[in-house]
Amino acid sequence: MENIMNLPFLQELLLSTMRMATPLLIVALAELYSEKAGLVNIGLDGMMAFGALVGFLTSYITGNPYLGILAGGLGGIMVNMIYAVATIQLGAQQIVFGMAINLFAPALASFIYKAYFGISSTLAQATLMEPMAIPLLSEIPFIGKILFHHTIIVYIAYLLVPISYIFFEKTKAGLNFKAVGEFPKAAESLGINVYRQKYLACIICGLLAGIGGAYLTTAYVSTYSDGIVSGRGFIALSAVVFGRWMPTGVLFAALLFGFADSIQLRLQIINPETPYQLLAMIPYLSTLFALAFFGIKKSGPKANGQPYFKEER
Repeated sequence: MENIMNLPFLQELLLSTMRMATPLLIVALAELYSEKAGLVNIGLDGMMAFGALVGFLTSYITGNPYLGILAGGLGGIMVNMIYAVATIQLGAQQIVFGMAINLFAPALASFIYKAYFGISSTLAQATLMEPMAIPLLSEIPFIGKILFHHTIIVYIAYLLVPISYIFFEKTKAGLNFKAVGEFPKAAESLGINVYRQKYLACIICGLLAGIGGAYLTTAYVSTYSDGIVSGRGFIALSAVVFGRWMPTGVLFAALLFGFADSIQLRLQIINPETPYQLLAMIPYLSTLFALAFFGIKKSGPKANGQPYFKEER
């Protein structure tokens, strides 16, 4: 017990929470933008896996993890365009094609990795991003290291929360965006191009989901392996529901799940005699608990998951 009842342990736990919540937050915001436009995209795991592979390869070849992040985002967009064309243009079932992305994209990423590096027992290593401490603020006792000693992607992820709130609640473009997810036919009657808004949502969703995946291989671990996403896409999906489809709620949910993930890793070190499989279940159990007790009282946008067909004139 004395190992956890001290300030250094608490500081490292909260620092780890911030870092581990980052990919969840980025990908949850990706889903938030998608659902605000009426598109339920459960293919987040697939986009993350492909973004992780593309980001890793780019970082490995160029030695620049920042290019890896950019390439991962572009990879996520490319994968999500399959979903976009099928669900927006053709009116296909969104859940079905989201699951298809989850099956297709990780398999493609695994194939590309093995085709490039061959089959080996060792994993290739790439350059990781270095943390960027914010002058003066990072020197504040206790909280300075927790809040102001991260990679630039962490800062951008948390900055996206107020940006998204302002966009959805305070701008005409954001209100148009939400109108498409609530009443698309009414939005069309007001001159809003529903298809364009939905494609824009897919681009944003793919970009952020790809970046969330690339973060894992350019700022978190220095390699790519099958299963590196570990269901984070589904946790991010539940964070949107738990967060009541609001940026601030999504932030709280991502931090909660990030804390659960962080604490289970430290419990494995403190209690090595406990089977690690039991402790590894903590983030997923917390997700189920959150959805069971807090995530069923409110539904998302009214046109969520419904195909839209433009009326003929």
